Amino acid sequence: MSIITDNKALQACCEKLSQNSFLTIDTEFLRDKTYYSTLCLVQLAGPGIDAVAVDPLAEGLDLEPLMDLMANEKVLKVFHAARQDLEIFHNLTNEIPHPIFDTQVAAMVCGYGEQVGYNNLVNAVCGVQIDKGPQFTDWSRRPLSDKQLSYALGDVTHLRDVYLHLEEELDKRGRTQWVNEEMAVLMAPTTYQNHPEESWKRVKIKSTKPQVLAVLREVAAWRELEAQRRNVPRNRIVRDETLADMAIHPPKNEKDLKRIRNLPGDMTQGKYGDQLIDATKKGLEIPVAKCPVLKKRTRFPSELTPVLEMLKMLLRIQASEHEVAAKLIAVNGDLEELAMSDSAEISVLKGWRYDVFGKEAVALKHGKIVLSLENNQICKRSA
Repeated sequence: MSIITDNKALQACCEKLSQNSFLTIDTEFLRDKTYYSTLCLVQLAGPGIDAVAVDPLAEGLDLEPLMDLMANEKVLKVFHAARQDLEIFHNLTNEIPHPIFDTQVAAMVCGYGEQVGYNNLVNAVCGVQIDKGPQFTDWSRRPLSDKQLSYALGDVTHLRDVYLHLEEELDKRGRTQWVNEEMAVLMAPTTYQNHPEESWKRVKIKSTKPQVLAVLREVAAWRELEAQRRNVPRNRIVRDETLADMAIHPPKNEKDLKRIRNLPGDMTQGKYGDQLIDATKKGLEIPVAKCPVLKKRTRFPSELTPVLEMLKMLLRIQASEHEVAAKLIAVNGDLEELAMSDSAEISVLKGWRYDVFGKEAVALKHGKIVLSLENNQICKRSA
C-alpha cells in the first residue's frame, strides 16, 4: 500500500496519471469541528496504475502538482457522489476539478436506483462487498493504519471498473449526454458559492415582519463571516435559535445582549458584543421597502390534486420504462409546478428530462395520453 508524503513522489505520480484518459479519485476529510472540510487524504488510481494515497497533512508537501492534474482538460476525473469532494477542491483553490464524471449520477441514469451508495454499486457491478468499518475513523491522526489505507485505496480501485461499466452502459443506451448535462451543474462555480448575506434563510424563525428579518439577515451574515474567519461550525459561534431571539428582541446595548437566551458570555461584551450590536443596528436602520422577505410557498390548489396524482403515476411508469431513477427525473415540487403550469421554469421541461417525462406529462394534462389499469398494472396509451 502506497502513501505519498514528499514532493518528488507526488510530482512523479501526477505526471504518470496525466498520461491517461481518466483517473479515479476519492477523498477522506473531517468537518465536525471546522467550518471548512479538512482534507486528510486523497486517493488516486488510473487504468493499469496501482492506487496511491496522497497525504495532504504531510509536512512540507506542496499539492500544486495535484491541483494541476485536477485542472488538466485531457484527463477525466471519476468520482462517486462528487459534491463534497468538489467543494473541498473549490475551497482550496477557488477552482473546480474538470472534466468530471460522477458514478452515482451515472448509476441513477442507468437504473441502479436513487442515490445508490458506493458499496451497493460496487457489489452490483463488481460482485465485491466492501468493509465500510474504517469509514468514520479519524482520518487526521497519523500514522494511518493498514486497515484505513486498504479501505481508502479500495475505493478508487473498484471505481475504475464501475466507471468503465457505466460508460459502456451509457454509450449503449445513448445517454452519455444526459450525464454530461448533470456534470455541468456540478462543475458550475455557483453550486459552491456561499453568500453570507443569504445565510439567514437557514434559520427557522416564526416572525415574518420585515424589520425582524432585516436584523436576522445582518446578525446571521456576521456569524457566517466569523465562522469562516475562525474556521469553526457556525453554531459554535451563535446557535440558530439565539439568532432568532436577537432578531425578534434586537439588543441595543450590552445589557440587552445579556438578556438573550444562550448567547455565549464572550459575545455579550468587548469587540464581539460591539459587532453584534452594530449588526443589529444596521438591520433596524434598513428601510422597510429594502428589508428581506420570506418567500411564501404557493399553496398547491386542492382542485389540482387529481392532476398531481396522475403525474406521479406517469413518472413511475416513465422511470420504469426508461430504467432511470424517478427522483433524478423529478421531485414532488417539480410535479406540483408542472400540474399548475405547462411553462413552469423547471428542469422537467428541459433537456433529457423533457424527452423522458416532460413531453408525456404535458400530453397527459391535455388528455392526449390515458392511464389505465390492465392486468393489475398501470399502463398508458394514446387517447
